[in-house]
Amino acid sequence: MTARTIDFTIDALGWKPWITPVDYDAATPDQIKALSGLPSKLRTLPYSLVLAHDPEALAERVPLFNTIMSAPGGLPIAERELATLVESVANGCVYCASVHGRRFADLTGEGQVIQNIYDEGFDTPLDSRRRAIVDFAVKLSATPPNAGPEDIAALSEAGLDELEILDLIQSVAMFAWANRLMLTLGEPVPVAVAD
Repeated sequence: MTARTIDFTIDALGWKPWITPVDYDAATPDQIKALSGLPSKLRTLPYSLVLAHDPEALAERVPLFNTIMSAPGGLPIAERELATLVESVANGCVYCASVHGRRFADLTGEGQVIQNIYDEGFDTPLDSRRRAIVDFAVKLSATPPNAGPEDIAALSEAGLDELEILDLIQSVAMFAWANRLMLTLGEPVPVAVAD
């Protein structure tokens, strides 16, 4: 495994695949159909086009991702983003951490919370609700079977209801998979700045 060459950031990053992405203009009807579930600005990104090599899996991934990360009700979206940021940092996925850290900052106006996690680690001071979310995400990320009833009780005591807890679990689980897939298929790269 190579050492991380880009530090965790909320700045936008690019992603460089290690395998050749599908050529969107030459994509099969199944690949185009699978990509069509993505927002138009994401359809031609290298990561999307790498995933399009397996259109059946991509067609299943897109609605699953959208439902877990954006469904109304349950855990507020900013807290889903916080949990996925923690999962991404725990897994060393700099690209995903940048996306979800930036999304949390945009939703809350609290980019310093993310910078504190980057600078101070997961033990950085947080309010009780965020502390419970971060602690649970870290534990579930590291060793899923070690998360148990006492962790659910801590989330409940911090004010999360059952649907919010379910959303938290699903968000962390989704990114346990997504991070590993992204880390296996390519690497983050700086975004070129136009003069």
